[in-house]
Amino acid sequence: MNLLEMVGIALFGAVVGSFLNVCAYRLPREESIVFPGSRCPKCQAPIRWYDNIPILSYLLLRGRCRHCKAPISWRYPLVELFTAFLSVAVYLRFGLSPVYLAFFAFTCALLVASLIDLDFQIIPDEISLPGILVGLAFSPFNPLATPLEALLGALCGAGGLYLLAEFYYFVAKREGLGGGDLKLLAMIGAFLGVKSLIPVVLIASFVGAVTGILVTLIQKVKEKRTFAIPFGPFLSLAAILHLFYPRLLAFILPF
Repeated sequence: MNLLEMVGIALFGAVVGSFLNVCAYRLPREESIVFPGSRCPKCQAPIRWYDNIPILSYLLLRGRCRHCKAPISWRYPLVELFTAFLSVAVYLRFGLSPVYLAFFAFTCALLVASLIDLDFQIIPDEISLPGILVGLAFSPFNPLATPLEALLGALCGAGGLYLLAEFYYFVAKREGLGGGDLKLLAMIGAFLGVKSLIPVVLIASFVGAVTGILVTLIQKVKEKRTFAIPFGPFLSLAAILHLFYPRLLAFILPF
């Protein structure tokens, strides 16, 4: 293991994480992710390069804007730190190769989709639809899924979750899954293959159910039937877990 190389991979991940913060803020607001440059959301003052160094600038500024002193959300450095961790994890899994770049981009797309879904309960098509195409184009070089498995994963991911959503609507008489979840699972299937879908959906459903119960109890929500938690973050978490631990559910699944 090359320590210097791994440090560089972590720094690269942190820089990408800073860009992901921009994407998570601007995409749901239908703003350009390129122009204008980074600005304080409170006073709109441009953020200088020395105040935009991932993680470090947040610590030096003590979590406040240099100009208006408004607090900066802790989520910004946390996303940068987590993206650095993802970068290193994918590097350790696949080495420094084109496969690393593909799966790191995949995990980044999952992270941005989760952040936006948590804030706005939507998953922009700008993330999932290009992700499906990239996953299919990458499939001839994908060590985890053949082109056929990737294609079936994309088709069954969207179709299977659609049937589940229709069944839920038939039983509960209200929508429980959105179109964004269908496209996100199709993207996951395109990268991880059709065999990943059952483990991913099972893990996402279990973690989502437990989280929903805990949040409901903590917040003492009276109308539990109308309390909604976005499903995208759980699908993303399950996909990342399956990427690194594909045998996580081997004790109940035969593949």
